[in-house]
Amino acid sequence: MSVIQRLISEFSRLPSVGSKTAQRLVYHLMKVPREESLRLAEAIREVAKRIHPCGVCGNFSESELCDICANSSRDQTLICLVEEAYDVGAIERAGEYRGLYHVLGGRLSPLDGVGPEELNVSQLLDRIRSSGGAVGEVIMATNSSVEGEATAVYLEGMIRPLGPRITRLARGIPVGGDLEYLDGSTIVEALAGRREM
Repeated sequence: MSVIQRLISEFSRLPSVGSKTAQRLVYHLMKVPREESLRLAEAIREVAKRIHPCGVCGNFSESELCDICANSSRDQTLICLVEEAYDVGAIERAGEYRGLYHVLGGRLSPLDGVGPEELNVSQLLDRIRSSGGAVGEVIMATNSSVEGEATAVYLEGMIRPLGPRITRLARGIPVGGDLEYLDGSTIVEALAGRREM
């Protein structure tokens, strides 16, 4: 396999990048000045070397704790449970939520071999237990897909015996929609209209 074909193959492994898009990206990189391509390569290398999950919530961070977990002015009684780290960014862009997060790292999908063991569930349960009752509410912000709903229902059964109130983002988020693609006002409305599960 040629170097060009290898790079096309690597790009096409990225989400939402098909072989034609991968090919266009590679040919674009070959046309731009070498320094521009090397800057991109170095940025990718730095992310691979320096970014890791936050030791508390699972969000991506350069430090042991992400900026949100390290911020003592955030509401420590509120945890918003999301599937992926990019969902944190979507909610933060809305500018209304001031609590903490917990990133599952996916959603339950038995057909794809994703069970509770593959998700950041035990860390969440330990986090709630070790808070000594300080966590008063867990907001289920999983996507409204079949897998997202199944994940929320499963987690409700695990969290409810621990005591916190459990709410779900309000409807209005389209079924099958991902938080990553929603505008801020839709997310604000969904947070404001959350309900008990």
